[in-house]
Amino acid sequence: MIPIIGITSSYDDKTGRTFLSRDYIQAVTAAGGLPLVLPCILPESSVPFLLELVDGLILSGGVDVDPLIFGEEPHPQMGEICPERDKFEFTLTKQALGQDLPILAICRGVQMLNIVAGGSILQDIGATVQCPVKHSQEAPRWYGTHTINILPESRLAKIWGKKMVVNSYHHQAVGTVGKGFIVSAWSVDGVVEGMESTTHSFVLGVQCHPECMWEKDTVIFQLFREFVQAAKK
Repeated sequence: MIPIIGITSSYDDKTGRTFLSRDYIQAVTAAGGLPLVLPCILPESSVPFLLELVDGLILSGGVDVDPLIFGEEPHPQMGEICPERDKFEFTLTKQALGQDLPILAICRGVQMLNIVAGGSILQDIGATVQCPVKHSQEAPRWYGTHTINILPESRLAKIWGKKMVVNSYHHQAVGTVGKGFIVSAWSVDGVVEGMESTTHSFVLGVQCHPECMWEKDTVIFQLFREFVQAAKK
């Protein structure tokens, strides 16, 4: 039976469009899953019904998370936010964790995952990290531009090994990791590049965008294979 993978989407308040890059859909399909796009403008009351439909959940990338959600005032470098998406994804993630649903969190997704777990966010890397590497690349989206170190014996290390070159499109990052999670990857400047649960069957987040790299890198693609297999179980 093909596992159904719910994927969160973005929302543009100016145009009224809900949208998702086809990269996510193609990566999940190639890994053997059936993608189901979840509109973030749905009411929170719809979350239990949506979670009954899916076997796994991808928290996709997108705009910044409203810092008021995690108890901070906005930094001057904070970018665009989407209140509808924040509200929907917070509830969705919290309930998915409670059900031990397999989760793959990507970029903004790993930040939302950490917030739900009680962790914090660096609102702007440039303002909080000394001598940072370039985390907003000007290169093709499929091309890796910096190295990450991966924690030995972590789930991510079993998939990607001890080092990986990844792409990078973010100015925010995970700060203090939430309860029940560990940092499983970091860049040379110390920025968190991966985290995973120590209590759930498969809950893993990465700061890069593997959905843009999977076609050209078979090792990167293995992350989607492992996730879909976890959802299948």
